Amino acid sequence: MQELGVILLAAGQGTRMKSGIPKVLHPLGGKPLFLHPLETVKQLLPTRIVVIIGHGADAVRQVYPRADVEWVIQDQQLGTGHAVFCAKEAFRNFRGEVLILSGDVPLITSCTLGALIEQHRSSGVALTLLTASLENPHAYGRILRAADGSIAAIVEEKDASDSQRKISEVNAGVYVASAAFLFDVLSGVKNHNRQGEYYLPDIVAIALSEGNGVKTMRVEDAREIMGVNTREELAYMEKNLRDAINKKWMLAGVTLKDPATTYIDENVTIGKDTVIGPNTQLRGKTVIGERCQIDGSAFLTDMEIGDEVQLKFSVVMTGSRVDDGAIIGPFAQLRPGTHLGRNVHIGNFVEAKAADIGEGTKASHLTYLGDVTIGRDTNIGAGTITCNYDGFQKYKSKIGDRVQVGSDTTLIAPITLGDDVYVATATTVRHDVAAGALVFNPREQKVRDGWTERKREQMKGKRK
Repeated sequence: MQELGVILLAAGQGTRMKSGIPKVLHPLGGKPLFLHPLETVKQLLPTRIVVIIGHGADAVRQVYPRADVEWVIQDQQLGTGHAVFCAKEAFRNFRGEVLILSGDVPLITSCTLGALIEQHRSSGVALTLLTASLENPHAYGRILRAADGSIAAIVEEKDASDSQRKISEVNAGVYVASAAFLFDVLSGVKNHNRQGEYYLPDIVAIALSEGNGVKTMRVEDAREIMGVNTREELAYMEKNLRDAINKKWMLAGVTLKDPATTYIDENVTIGKDTVIGPNTQLRGKTVIGERCQIDGSAFLTDMEIGDEVQLKFSVVMTGSRVDDGAIIGPFAQLRPGTHLGRNVHIGNFVEAKAADIGEGTKASHLTYLGDVTIGRDTNIGAGTITCNYDGFQKYKSKIGDRVQVGSDTTLIAPITLGDDVYVATATTVRHDVAAGALVFNPREQKVRDGWTERKREQMKGKRK
């Protein structure tokens, strides 16, 4: 099997983004821009992937710390031709073809790239490039054709005549060539232009002038080759990607009440017959089971949610696991490290952090549960707080099965409540409580009859 190499261009600053970070690190669909084409080319099973980096090189590398790519630095930004030539040493003694594409074309598909490579191999030409027809080809290099339909040249926008600017077929900036041919022809590229840069498209003219065969393949969906150069284009790309993701899940049996306000990252997974309400964001590697009900205005990141879970209005959940049948919200928050067992109920204005809550347990109102393990079928009353932090370090609490915690309870960690403990209302618990015990703080109730009327008369006298 013939070897395939990939060169991904990710060295540019992206000045039109008006940003202090590299263009390829701007997020799209929940992940940095360049990871989209990188993950796409990996589906082709290349034997070598080289990523050309320059501006913000360290930050780009940190985003993808795996060892299956080779990083090559372009110290000076001298054009796309120079960027590819920087990879010459990385492809020394490489005998296969090299696929070249940019890190800012996130919608390119492996199907299109695979077809381009297959056409190149079957045609036996030196160079094959991808083209597309655009309604508005502004800023793209135009494809000029000979009388027999073969490619004759590429003319850049700034050099094109008025008639040439009307040509809709453009250079997509995606190429396939043998490594030997590619780096040989790149050595002949000159920088005789207004920018003083070495342009990759010039290899087409050199190949044609030297009598080497050049073929093209036109992509059917022109959106695949669209790049991102401005924040406006990034927003447009985000919408296109989001629409495609939403359509995929609706076709898979997921109901989106309002697709226009539903944001689903690319790595999210959703089970069939789940219903998702408006203004919902599903981010990161969130996994949602079957027959779930998300009422709306949910913000979920890296969550694992079982089947038949109900998320009432306006919940925020991050880095946690929720088992089957749980009910959460409205206005609840799960912070990282939380695990809710089957049929747990977490109600309005309840926050849980690093909490392991057992099957059937309920915390319905106005409660904070942090660094705590709670058993099965326990009830946590309104206004309960696990005091887990003393200003220096955090401590854990443990609450057993079938415990009844009264409202307005304060649990001072570290503390353990055994099974079947009953905590009276308005109790501060400072020490461990044995199983089956009642714990309470005696408080004498005092009543002063007629106090309100006397107070009112007193205040009237002060106002005179």
